[in-house]
Amino acid sequence: MSTEFIPAAKPIVGEDERAAVDAVLLSGMLAQGAEVAAFEKEFSDVLLDGRGAVAVNSGTAGLHLGLLAAGIGPGDEVIVPSFTFAATANSVALTGATPVFADVELDHYCLDVDHVTSLITEKTKGIMPVHLYGHPADLAAYRQLADDRGIMLFEDAAQAHGASFDGRQVGTFGDFAMFSLYPTKNMTSGEGGMVSTGDPDIERRLRLLRNQGMERQYENELVGFNARMTNLHAAIGRVQLTKVGGWTEQRQSNAAFLTANLEGVVPPAVAEGAVHVYHQYTIRVESDRDGFAAALKDEYNIGSGVYYPIPNHRLPSFRRTEDLPNTEIAAREVLSLPVHPSLDAEDLDRIVTAVNALAKAGA
Repeated sequence: MSTEFIPAAKPIVGEDERAAVDAVLLSGMLAQGAEVAAFEKEFSDVLLDGRGAVAVNSGTAGLHLGLLAAGIGPGDEVIVPSFTFAATANSVALTGATPVFADVELDHYCLDVDHVTSLITEKTKGIMPVHLYGHPADLAAYRQLADDRGIMLFEDAAQAHGASFDGRQVGTFGDFAMFSLYPTKNMTSGEGGMVSTGDPDIERRLRLLRNQGMERQYENELVGFNARMTNLHAAIGRVQLTKVGGWTEQRQSNAAFLTANLEGVVPPAVAEGAVHVYHQYTIRVESDRDGFAAALKDEYNIGSGVYYPIPNHRLPSFRRTEDLPNTEIAAREVLSLPVHPSLDAEDLDRIVTAVNALAKAGA
């Protein structure tokens, strides 16, 4: 059995992507242009059931501009999970609004609907669930809650390309949704983000905000940003879009093998009606998670990741005092194992052998 290091994540970039970038370089049209427009159309067709798609230069920019385009600003509150990457709450704070931190449920690590409901006030303008690790949040419940309370629903779908809920693709429920295209995501453009919306007014404001407030050159309609995606990045994304379906199937197959064979740890659950795309395969280790991760690396040469060890509300940038018990449990116990499409059968056997041995030993 091989002892070569198994990384927790492994971006896949091949000759097709290189050829696409070379073609853009040869064209001389490097900034936002025809490649970006084509990528937006193809992303919409493949992953959004034809919904509007706006390419930007990062996932965080996508969240920030999406919130601004939706009218979020000072005096507003947006309910977000604390158990996620900081960009979710950062994007709210950057608009001048206040992120209100809610707890998660421990089956799928997504926002807890009951706790969110208890936090809604007259200042609440929106709810932003995160489809964490590639598992969709309860979008039917959140869409109903938003409609009932007259507030907006935003989807942080950074990790959920191709996930679905009740037969409907994520990114098509919210007033807007954001997909990250960072290198370690299920597909990449090198760096970038894609914002989806079914609201033509939000879509137009997004396009203005990403381009210095201009639709036509030098006719700045509002104060905007330079958050454009380049043709170079879009060319990579267009190629990756043709492959992400097959990669997702491999992730799901790898996850099924792990779930069927792991012992002594809490494997990820999948909700009824949900299609999980396994950006991460996240277990819970209820005793000494960090020691477990160290032993995986030191004794078996297997990488893993902790996403996320410090809840957002306890970060120095926010310093809140909310009581979020499930969030604290998750931050203390979660461990993401390799599940990426580059794993082969021998890799999967090694992961299972190592995890089961460490769990049995109480590592």
